[in-house]
Amino acid sequence: MSDSLKTLLIVAFLILILWNLGAGLYYMMVDKGETKRTVNALTKRIGLSVALILLVMLAIWMGWITPHGVGG
Repeated sequence: MSDSLKTLLIVAFLILILWNLGAGLYYMMVDKGETKRTVNALTKRIGLSVALILLVMLAIWMGWITPHGVGG
């Protein structure tokens, strides 16, 4: 897998996470607690965050990406 594809995949996950966070804020302001759309959006955000962490851990374990320290 090319480096640009890996970067694109991670950035796409981050954009989806931010989108769901914004949707949760929007639903919270508009619905005023009448529906569960806020909870659903934030639940999706948590699921995407966990999936991204697991994906990064898998990629490190499989050797697809290599972690490095600051300045490394």
